[in-house]
Amino acid sequence: MKTRGYFGTDGIRGRANVYPMTAEVALRVGLAAGKLYSGAPDRRHLVVIGKDTRLSGYMIEPALVAGFTSVGMDVRTLGPIPTPGVAMMTRSMRADLGVMISASHNDFADNGIKLFGPDGYKLSDERETEIEALMDAGLQEGLAGPKQLGRVVRIDEAAARYVEIVKATFPKSLTLSGLRVAVDCANGAAYKVAPTALYELGAEVISVGVAPDGFNINEECGTTHPATISAAVRQYRADIGISVDGDADRILICDEKGQIVDGDQIMALIADSWAKHGTLAGGGVVATVMSNLGLERFLADQGLALHRTQVGDRYVSAKMREAHFNVGGEQSGHIILSDYSTTGDGLIAALQVLAELVRSGKQMSDLARQFEPVPQLLENVRFAGGKPLESAAVKSAIADAEQRLNGCGRVLVRASGTEPLIRIMAEGDDEKLVGQLVKEIAGAVRQAAA
Repeated sequence: MKTRGYFGTDGIRGRANVYPMTAEVALRVGLAAGKLYSGAPDRRHLVVIGKDTRLSGYMIEPALVAGFTSVGMDVRTLGPIPTPGVAMMTRSMRADLGVMISASHNDFADNGIKLFGPDGYKLSDERETEIEALMDAGLQEGLAGPKQLGRVVRIDEAAARYVEIVKATFPKSLTLSGLRVAVDCANGAAYKVAPTALYELGAEVISVGVAPDGFNINEECGTTHPATISAAVRQYRADIGISVDGDADRILICDEKGQIVDGDQIMALIADSWAKHGTLAGGGVVATVMSNLGLERFLADQGLALHRTQVGDRYVSAKMREAHFNVGGEQSGHIILSDYSTTGDGLIAALQVLAELVRSGKQMSDLARQFEPVPQLLENVRFAGGKPLESAAVKSAIADAEQRLNGCGRVLVRASGTEPLIRIMAEGDDEKLVGQLVKEIAGAVRQAAA
C-alpha cells in the first residue's frame, strides 16, 4: 500500500494556510473524493459539509465546495455543527459523503478535514489512500460539463435536527428537571446545540465557552482546559459539569466537587449501567492501548472484557462493528455508543451519564470513581525531524522499562498521528518506578531527536 502523505490518524490536519492545510489541498480533496464517490452516472450525488467555529473554516469550506461541484456533486453546507452531527446528517440525507472541517481540540490556528462514508463511519485507511492517489494524479480529467456542475444549498435546520436526534437518546421515562448542569462548549461547534438539548430535557443550564469569535475555540476552555468547567461547577454549585472539545466528539465530566472524570471512568460507568440493564452488547468494552489498566481490571471483576485497539477512535469504531460491541472509546473522552452514533459524540455520552445520575439518585462524586486507576504517567516530547523511535538507545530504554515492570504494568511509546510529538506512557502499581521509567525514555528520545 502507498505510504499516506496527507491523512493522519484523524483525517488531514495542520496549521491553517500552511501545507497541507491550504485551500489548494482542500480543493484537491474535493476533486479526488468527489470523483471516488460519484462514479455511478444514474443519479445526482451529494456531499454534506459541516465545520466548527475556526476562522480558517471560511477558507477551507469554499475550496472543498469548488472541488466537489466541479466533478458534478451537489453540496449541502450545514454551518457550525458537531462532528457526530455531520455523520448523522450524512446518513439522514442519504449523502454519498460527509465532510467535517475541524482540528478538534487544537487551537484556532490549526484546522483539519475529516471524511465520512455514506454509512456515517469515518473512511478506512484504504479509502483515504485511494483519495490520496487521486489527489496526486492529474485532476483535469473527469470534470463535469457546464450543465452537470454541482449545486450548493445551505441547510439552516441541520443543528436543530441534530438536537432532536440527541434528545431522543435520553430515556423517555426520565427528566433532567431539578438538575443544575454546567456545560463548557469550548467556543466550538456545540456552542448552541449542547445548551439547547440540555435545557429542552429539563435541566437548569449554566453555559460557558459559548461566544465563538473565530479565534477563541479551545482557548482556556473545553476538554483541554478542565479547570474551566471545574471552576464553573464550584461557582454556580452545579450538580454536574460537562466539557466538550472544539468539534464536540470528545467529553469530560466534572462532579459537583469540581473533580474531573476522564473517558475511562465514563466508559466504566456506562458499561456497568448498560450491563445491569441488559443492553450492553459484546460482553465488554472496546478501548485503545492508552486506557488505564484499572479499567481492564474493573471490567474483569464484572465479568466483562476490555478489547484494545491502536490509538484513534475510528479504530475503536471498526473493532466495535467487527465484534458487535456498543460501548467503546478513548481515555481522552471520545466515547462511541453505537446504538446511537457512528462516531464519538460528547453530548450523547453526557446524556447517558446524566441518565444514570438521575436513576441512581446519587451525587456525581459517588458515581465518578468506578475504579481506582493504576498510576499512569504521560509525557510528550516534541521533535523537529528524523525518526527518534528507530534509535537503538530509545529501543533499549523501552526494553529495559518493560523488563523492570516485570509484568505488573505497561509501556507504550508512539509517534503522534496529528503533531510532531513522541508520546510516552507508562503505568504500573509502583508509581515511583513509573515516573522514573518515563523520565529515562523521554531522555533517550530527546537525545535521539537532537
